[in-house]
Amino acid sequence: MSKISRRQVIRTGLAVGAAFAATRCASSTPTTSAPGTPGNPSASPEVNMGKAKDVTLRLIGTGVSQINEIRNKAIADLGFKFDMRALSTEENNQIAITQPGQYDIFDGEYFSLPLVVPSGNLQPVDTKKIRDFDKIVPFFTTGKFEGAKIEQAQGTSPIKVMYVTGPDSKEFSPTPTEWATLIPFQYNADTLGYRPDLTGKKIESWAELFEPAFKGKTAILDIPSIGIMDAAMVAEASGLMKFVDKGNMTKEEIDQITDILRQKKQEGQFRAFWKTFDESVNLMTSGEVVLQSMWSPAVTAVKSKGLQCVYGPMKEGYRAWGGGLGLSKNLSGIQLDAAYEYINWIVDGWVGAFLGRQGYYSAVPENARKFMKPEEWDFWYEGKPAATDMIDPFGKKLESKGAVRDGGSFKERMGNVVVWNSTMKEQKYLVQKWNEFIAS
Repeated sequence: MSKISRRQVIRTGLAVGAAFAATRCASSTPTTSAPGTPGNPSASPEVNMGKAKDVTLRLIGTGVSQINEIRNKAIADLGFKFDMRALSTEENNQIAITQPGQYDIFDGEYFSLPLVVPSGNLQPVDTKKIRDFDKIVPFFTTGKFEGAKIEQAQGTSPIKVMYVTGPDSKEFSPTPTEWATLIPFQYNADTLGYRPDLTGKKIESWAELFEPAFKGKTAILDIPSIGIMDAAMVAEASGLMKFVDKGNMTKEEIDQITDILRQKKQEGQFRAFWKTFDESVNLMTSGEVVLQSMWSPAVTAVKSKGLQCVYGPMKEGYRAWGGGLGLSKNLSGIQLDAAYEYINWIVDGWVGAFLGRQGYYSAVPENARKFMKPEEWDFWYEGKPAATDMIDPFGKKLESKGAVRDGGSFKERMGNVVVWNSTMKEQKYLVQKWNEFIAS
């Protein structure tokens, strides 16, 4: 059955400067052929490109999603060009705050928003223009998730910074409005990664990062707002201190946790402090580190090399992060229309399925499901044993038939989140004390 496609409306509008619709056939039923998987790329609609080919959107973000395969697919589907810059989290935030003329779309994390939004460099996103906004998982849009722990999670939970009060506002709204800061598209429940062949045992508590048996073979993430969360989880699990709110520490708590970290560093507990995806992968594959803070695709990368690596569910719960797309204040006209269409394309499902094969979750899981094989969906989202070998987005074998995802299903993993990456009221002091610890 034929229906109006908003994507075609946008693309035709870009081509001729008018809002008339094209039509195409579409189906909402899941496919078993999983278009977009290695060796089976999904077809793109054929429409008149016209002026669309002259549009270039400049994106800044981390290496998590600034991926050539995503860029190439977007060009094929949307008809305009993309200039993507993969940056560290700190560089990404700095450019967003100080150089608004250098980007059109900000691919950032929610914990960064208390730093970025007050700059006025992002224009609020009109949620009425986001096709599947009502389908986004509710812990982003309402803060609710079936009564699970995540509803009370500490830190900069997305719902705290999801909305602003109006179309020209820099003030966060405590209740939902029609104006969003970012539109989410990727997130995960993070934990510790480890090499079971080298640890010699199953790791089930954050406290193990300070275990003397692993002296000189652990690593922690050197991004203050994230690393301090992992350190807090470890310190509490070890019984070394208790926080009132790990996501909003007092100066006294910051002093105490950084003193603990400095002491552990002097004792030789840490092998390294990493900032980038590649650093964490190299540390683990070399065997220099056997237990560390990790990101899901880094675990994927280690496994793809034929090595054992577990993203262990810790009994104390997960630390979560969420990323989304925001609009530069400088966008208008045809560029702004193109940016909205890119956001809608991101949420539409292909990207969610692509990143899902690395372990990330989609903001609209039902859309990602349309681009996944049933056995992929069952493994990554349902926590069921793999019915076949699992293949990563780049065509490499990731898991063997019969394997089960670390931590179980989507609801089990995200429901057990106890803290989000955070920007605190004492953020400047935190960064100062963290840097002193790293330099000690």
